[in-house]
Amino acid sequence: MNLTPSLEARLADLLRVIYGPEQSPKVMSDVVALIAAYAQRLPRSRGDGRPFGPEDAVLITYGDMVQAPDEAPLHTLGRFLRDQVGDVISAVHLLPFFPYSSDDGFSVVDFLAVDPALGDWDDVARLGGAFRLMFDAVINHASAQSDWFARFLRGESPYDQYFLAVDPTLDWSQVFRPRALPLLTEFQTAGGPRHVWTTFSADQIDLNYRSPALLLKMLEILLEYVRRGAEIIRLDAIAFMWKEPGGRCIHLPQTHAIIKLIRAVMDAVAPQVALVTETNVPHPENISYFGDGSDEAQMVYNFSLPPLTLHAFHTGSADALAEWAGGLELPSDRVTFFNFLASHDGIGITPARGILSASEIAALEARVEAAGGRVSSRLQPDGTQIGYELNINYLDAILGPEAKDEPPEHKARRFLTSQAIMLALRGVPGIYFHSLFGSRGWPEGVEETGRARTINREKLPLSRIMAEIQGRDTVRRHVLGGYRELLARRRAAGPAFDPYGPQEVLALDPAIFAVRREPKAGGRAVLCLHNVSSAPTRVDVPAAAHSLPAGASLRDLLGPETRTVPAGRRLDITLEPYQAAWLTRA
Repeated sequence: MNLTPSLEARLADLLRVIYGPEQSPKVMSDVVALIAAYAQRLPRSRGDGRPFGPEDAVLITYGDMVQAPDEAPLHTLGRFLRDQVGDVISAVHLLPFFPYSSDDGFSVVDFLAVDPALGDWDDVARLGGAFRLMFDAVINHASAQSDWFARFLRGESPYDQYFLAVDPTLDWSQVFRPRALPLLTEFQTAGGPRHVWTTFSADQIDLNYRSPALLLKMLEILLEYVRRGAEIIRLDAIAFMWKEPGGRCIHLPQTHAIIKLIRAVMDAVAPQVALVTETNVPHPENISYFGDGSDEAQMVYNFSLPPLTLHAFHTGSADALAEWAGGLELPSDRVTFFNFLASHDGIGITPARGILSASEIAALEARVEAAGGRVSSRLQPDGTQIGYELNINYLDAILGPEAKDEPPEHKARRFLTSQAIMLALRGVPGIYFHSLFGSRGWPEGVEETGRARTINREKLPLSRIMAEIQGRDTVRRHVLGGYRELLARRRAAGPAFDPYGPQEVLALDPAIFAVRREPKAGGRAVLCLHNVSSAPTRVDVPAAAHSLPAGASLRDLLGPETRTVPAGRRLDITLEPYQAAWLTRA
């Protein structure tokens, strides 16, 4: 395969940043050979870098989230999703489905095998026949139980360079720590004791990207994911890839260069594949992974959205959420946000720091604990601990302790308005399984595993979830039905919810989160109003916010109401507690 001069120069520049001028030419030759090999193996490209539309929504799920007797969980999951949400969900993010030793899949033993407890590659392909697939690339670390690490311990080449062993006497005091656990773990190797880097746990050994052999192996693995059907690749914990003594060891230039290199390789042989970076950090650092809007990730997780939305519902004021959302910008129309409110992990606190005050974050933590959740901490350089994430089911978090006796329909309405905010914003929505299907927290799981994150990772028997979905008046039934309706109405509105299209956040009332979405090429705009408070709220919408002529008919996409725009063109609307209204021209 002949590379274009621009791509060849791009690869060469990135490899010089990573490995310097002496080593990079040899690595360049190996990368070009890998690109040529996979140009022959991969299917013809189906896209050119703008792969998402208003019809797209991603479901985030473990492969065994739904289980039935005598059936591979991946097969059960596929059948269940096709039946229940196949008409409103376009893509499925399969959380790590590889053999693993801990952390519910994120301590990978074999990057190229399907965990036999879940099924096999045929089951993955079958799911890919119904949905676009998003794979997890857990490429910051590998399991201490992996064959790779066993060979590292024995000193076998090239595995002796695959993992990051460092001098513990060097200055590592400023390293950003996402856990309240030791940074380094000592292992006995064939060459004596060595201290290896363990960002997340002693069972998750950080990989050493100073080794070109390791980088090339990981590029090959990512291309194998594409060959196996991945159209979206989530780069897990990607900010920690490169380390240097004396600093924070996060977001280093070499890390960005490696992600850009992955993007360049994908652009060469699979331009339809989108990279999504997962960086649970403050917003300005998070969006740095867009690069210049054409050379790094096509999407970044919108990590500030979950805690700020939760804060809005806890306080009854959307001011902080609106101020932050009003400043959201994209470097180009080829990238967008991966919007989410819940995931397999907790609700990150770090992305809210600098937006919410210390007292507001403390109040958020206290309210989550009062609702039965947990607060996980991380270590700071001075040795003290600070809150890192809230471990709680998002529905439980939104409701809080006071909603305990509310009817199921009321609980669902409050929760669905929080989800409507996410769906209204520019970006591709990512919906966690337990949010879409109206699950509650699983504190028994925390007691069983000793891990706070287990509270939102319950695996469900198919018979139980079906009984609750079909129940006459259950929270699960109301949430799933309401969520399906939200997704269907969003699809029907079409270009107004273009993931790359413009948005304008409006300041109408502290209790109302208001955002106006308008098609890029003209057409019907949608004014999305969300009452985050427990009180009826009257909203005065000025003419500039809806741009409709007097006498025009206005309808609510989420309800039966239709009204006529008055001569003065100012709309006087009252939203009930926790009501959402998406208004457009009839």
